[in-house]
Order: sequence, then C-alpha cells, then structure tokens
Amino acid sequence: MERDLVVRLSGVGRRYGLRGPWVLRGVDLGVGAGALVRVEGANGSGKSTLLRLLAGIDAPSEGRVTGRPRTAFVPERFPAAMPFTALGYLTHMARVHGLARGAAERSAEQWLERFGAAGFAGTPLSHLSKGSSQKVAVAQALVAAPGLLVLDEAWTGLDAAARAELDRAVAERTAAGGCVVFVDHDPRRLAGAVDEAYAVDGTALERRTPGGSSSAAEERASAMRRGPTVVIVTRGPEGAELPGPVAAVAVETGGAVTGETGDAMSHAAASRTLTVPESHSDLVLRELLTARPPWHVETVERAPVLPGPAPVPAPASAAEGQAPR
Repeated sequence: MERDLVVRLSGVGRRYGLRGPWVLRGVDLGVGAGALVRVEGANGSGKSTLLRLLAGIDAPSEGRVTGRPRTAFVPERFPAAMPFTALGYLTHMARVHGLARGAAERSAEQWLERFGAAGFAGTPLSHLSKGSSQKVAVAQALVAAPGLLVLDEAWTGLDAAARAELDRAVAERTAAGGCVVFVDHDPRRLAGAVDEAYAVDGTALERRTPGGSSSAAEERASAMRRGPTVVIVTRGPEGAELPGPVAAVAVETGGAVTGETGDAMSHAAASRTLTVPESHSDLVLRELLTARPPWHVETVERAPVLPGPAPVPAPASAAEGQAPR
C-alpha cells in the first residue's frame, strides 16, 4: 500500500549534461518498509546511478523522488583521503545524522567492534588498508540506524567475517522496519531473503520477481536452494504463530514430531522445522527466544549447499567506460 512506502521514484530520469544520453528514464519504483531489494544489471548499465538517486546523492534530471527517510549510502569507492581517524569519522557521521555526541561515539565504537576494526579506531583513514577502509565505509552507513540503507557493492573488499556481519546488519535493519536496496556481483548474496529484485535494462528498470504473497514465498524457497541456509527445529506455545520477522524469511519444511511411543505430540509440544537464509539465522533465533512467551529452540544446523551451475558473468555493456554507471 502507498502509505507503507518508504521512498518512491516517479517517472525518474537521469542524464549527465543537458544533451547527454539518458542513463535512466521513466523509472517508477516504490520501496516498502522492511523490504530488501536487489538491483541487477550489466556493468555500466546504470545500477550505481539508480542507487545514487535513491540515496539522494544525485538529483533526477526529470521526475520525482519522494518520501526519503534518514538515508545512508555505501558507495562503490569510498573516499578515504579525509582528515579523520576511523573513530573520529564514524562519530562525525553519526552526529551529522542527529545523534548526540555520547551516543554517536558509542555507536561508532560498537560498529568498529562488530566489523573487527576496533584496533584501528585511532588510525587516520588515509593510513588504513583497503579492507579496513571498506569496513569504515560500511560502518558509517549503520551508525545512526537509517530508515533507508543503500549499498553499492558494499561487500567487496571485506573479509569473510565482516561480510557475514554486514549480512546480519541488513537483516536487523529490515526487521526494524527499515528498507535496504543493494547491488552485489555475487548472485548468491542474501539469497532467500530478498523481497524484490529489479534489473536495469537499457534506460528502464524491470521487475524480476512476481508479486503476491504466494509467489514471493515460492521465490524465497527457490532462492534458498541456491544459497547457504540454516535449519532450526523449534517448538512454540500452543496456538502461537511464528513471530513476524521469522515468518517473513523462513520456509517451514517440517511438521509435528512424534514421541517415543509413536503417538503424535500435542500441538503445544509439536516441533516445527524452519529453513532460513544463513545471513538471517541470528535474527531468527533472537526473535524466537525473545518472543513473549518464548519459543524453545531444539537444534540449529547448517544445511548442505546443493551443487549448481557456476554463475555466468554479466556481459560488459557496450557503453562501459563511456557513460557513468
């Protein structure tokens, strides 16, 4: 519904220069609260241009962008040559977003810790390695809990632990009602958790996922077969529905468990088997355990990844290198 939209693009076009070619034109896009949206397209197709429009970095040449909340952006290339230490920069960005000084510094320290960069808090940005610089780039987008998080190849350059932490941060943002729009070269990124996917084709934006709750559930199940997942066996109170954030990302793959006597357990004691994207497993466990009344978690196991064909690299655009991305 319209009132649920966090940001909307209406008839948006973008070109560089009064007579330059259109990079995007006629783009209509609404992103809802709690949505995770993937943007795809060939190199040079205009994905980054679309993300910059969503984040408010660029203004549209035509059309309107409305409803943008507190927004944070991780660019494809982070400009590290700034006169700040890592902690100083993150604290400054949190202050820009409206946090009081004490809260800004605490949030900055927390995100440096989460991304394994606490040891570089006092290091000037210009002295950081590429990987550490990328951790700061991602952390600056998260210090103030944005309502709209825009990520342009944000996982590139991160080590495995930091990539997993960013996956968790994305899950936390959407669970809290924020929305996340991202581009990533890995087709398995956040597989099973994406609500909508779009592709930039020419100057247009085309929707790749069907609408409707049943179709979305089928797409989620299909996507989870392509990416790492976790199987959680849990048991809830009698008549209890799964917590909303859990139901939004989980696929239920089992029914009631039978007891030692062979008789079916009561509904109150029935175990339910949930398959969730690995990136969202921490969120799901937290939601189950903190529900009122709480759910009991019996087992948590990583599911084997089914073999599949290797992803085919996206073809380079004929205009690559000639027009902005």
